[in-house]
Amino acid sequence: MNASTASPSVTATRPAPRSERVRITAELLLEASRTQDDRERRRLLDEVVVRNMPVARSIASRFRHKGVGGDDLEQVAFMALTRAARKYDVTQGRDFLTYAVPTIRGELKKYFRDNGWTVRPPRRVQELQARIMAVRGELTQQRGRSPRPRELAEHLGVDLDDVIEALATDGCFSPASLDRQVGDATSPTLGETLDEEADDLAAADARLTLAPLIRRLCERDRRILDLRFFHDATQQEIADDIGVTQMHVSRLLTRILSHLHDSLEEPVELSSEGTSSAAEAPQAQVSERPAR
Repeated sequence: MNASTASPSVTATRPAPRSERVRITAELLLEASRTQDDRERRRLLDEVVVRNMPVARSIASRFRHKGVGGDDLEQVAFMALTRAARKYDVTQGRDFLTYAVPTIRGELKKYFRDNGWTVRPPRRVQELQARIMAVRGELTQQRGRSPRPRELAEHLGVDLDDVIEALATDGCFSPASLDRQVGDATSPTLGETLDEEADDLAAADARLTLAPLIRRLCERDRRILDLRFFHDATQQEIADDIGVTQMHVSRLLTRILSHLHDSLEEPVELSSEGTSSAAEAPQAQVSERPAR
């Protein structure tokens, strides 16, 4: 195949000066508006799209590294460019890109709004964050430093609390990985630093699950659990408190824990009332400890 018979999509991929691209694009659009042949019109508009794909790709590149893949961004930009070519009205007498560029940007922003947030804040927060990002560079250049939240609020004419809320969503596009190390190569991962919080969540779940079961126990059994798991008493200390032998306490603990374990498999109606004592609301999942 020689150059004269090459398809438009092949020849259009070669870099061309902006002035030449603008001229050819205008000619193609004018010809597409005049033809009565639907197939020819589609071919002409396809060439318009292909010739202006570098522009769409450049716009998409400005949205990179914000939690959305580059290939997805380019696909959105190319689809917006295609729609712009099909809807462009040559009778308006303006350059095609003055219509296409805002269309592409709008579609990219809409895509981010609908799909880009890993953790999605309210839409008003999303929109305010976009406004903050738009003016932050300008204010930084004017002041020679990053603008403070109060300065951003004054510049945008919004409440300070709203700005602080929007700034707090800065990582929602691409949250930090739990596998990321918080320091050097020997430092723990971010996830490892959350163990205590995870334990707290497990304890909260245990309280909700076990509290109604423990309330069913007799007073002595609740006293044994309270001493063992909330006062860290030894079996001998428990024996002295309730007036039995250490061996008897061991058997009582085994029976109580076995009963609780079996009761967990039965449907339980949780009470909405708050628990006021350690015996009524265990602080961690109850499990037998080694005898001391």
